Amino acid sequence: MIELIDGLEYIKSLIENSITERGEAGKRSVINSSKTINVLHEVVKSDLIFNGIKEDLIKPKLGTSKPEIRLAGFLKYKYQDVCVFPNDSFKPIPEIIDYNGLHSGKKDKYGELFSEHILSINLRSQLSSLSKNKDTMFERTYAEPLNLHRRLPKMVLGEVYLLSARELDSKAVKENLVSYKPVSNSSKNALQEYIFGFSALNGRVNQGDDFFKYERVALLIVDFSCSPIKIYSSVDELIADGFLYEDTGCSLNNMTYTNFIEDLLKSYDRRFGTGILS
Repeated sequence: MIELIDGLEYIKSLIENSITERGEAGKRSVINSSKTINVLHEVVKSDLIFNGIKEDLIKPKLGTSKPEIRLAGFLKYKYQDVCVFPNDSFKPIPEIIDYNGLHSGKKDKYGELFSEHILSINLRSQLSSLSKNKDTMFERTYAEPLNLHRRLPKMVLGEVYLLSARELDSKAVKENLVSYKPVSNSSKNALQEYIFGFSALNGRVNQGDDFFKYERVALLIVDFSCSPIKIYSSVDELIADGFLYEDTGCSLNNMTYTNFIEDLLKSYDRRFGTGILS
């Protein structure tokens, strides 16, 4: 079991230790590997258990990263980072996929009814440049709930996205030194775009529409240059620390990690009834 603040401090130590040991190659290796994001997987699993979820319903189980669950959506199969299965009142019913898509004619070992009752949470991070691959990331983030909700409209989906508010100084990193860049206008613009972008994908309420949205998004904006680290819970805090323009129109309301798990479970209970994940 691991709490969010401890997990983020550990991610900071993983990245900074890799820099002092191997410079740019070390940083790139640890960020591109699953080491950092797997820490957040364990945070999410711990919070699910803390909120009353039966531990043996969580896949992969606490403390492991495999096997991830592969679910069939409208267009394709997709591995999910953290899933909670319904309890023994639901059983998988294998069926053949009979609609046009990349896997038409293949077997779905869970079936639509069981799959729709799975709670799924995916996790991603951007720990180098805020602007790097931003468009590609949003296209993927938009497409994944659409793929699942188009086939499984009742399914409850969550997304955790970790952002480093302050970028590492690449010149210092090449010399095995840990140093962070001052905030620039380009980084302010990029951060604002992230907030607006995830706001557009957050808060799906009705099962019959907004297939591209998640039931709940958690945008984790963290300043890793601080010791201890700082997790931002409002736009006002980001403005005060110089990460956003004063006249920004974006908001983090209902989009921080606070109450993320609780909100997902409330959405699930409203849609399916209580007691299914315990």
